[in-house]
Amino acid sequence: MILKSQVEWALHCCAILSGLPEGRYLSTKALAELHGLPKEYLSKALQGLSQAGLVDTTLGPSGGYRLAKPPEQVTFLDIVEAVEGKTRTFVCNNIRANNPCVPENYCYSGSCAVARIMWAADEAWRDKLRSVTLSDLGRMLVQETPPALWKDTFDWVLDRAG
Repeated sequence: MILKSQVEWALHCCAILSGLPEGRYLSTKALAELHGLPKEYLSKALQGLSQAGLVDTTLGPSGGYRLAKPPEQVTFLDIVEAVEGKTRTFVCNNIRANNPCVPENYCYSGSCAVARIMWAADEAWRDKLRSVTLSDLGRMLVQETPPALWKDTFDWVLDRAG
């Protein structure tokens, strides 16, 4: 399974937005510049987050994006599904029915073992993403990022936040 690169972009943008002070917004231009991304393509990922109700937007010179919910209420799965959709990663086309050895009018009962295993793996993946919030990510980043880099990044962000 390969996720769209917009998933990575959306996760990183939400991590930054989770640190914005109340009432402040960050523009698409600033988010694109911070991450070295094309603004036009990033806009599509941000629109998906907005349509899913994960970010609020405002127009104008101090406009942009901010989280619509507290970071502890936004999971990785929320963000992934906002960009990728909620459909399963595996679709069973029941190719076992094409087996030339299957008797005519034979009807399989239930889904095949391949589909059940793949669906269980998909659900385990979703359970993991559902268990991690932006707050969890924030705690990890604070531990893993050198303090000076952390400070410089948020000073940069706050200088551009409306």
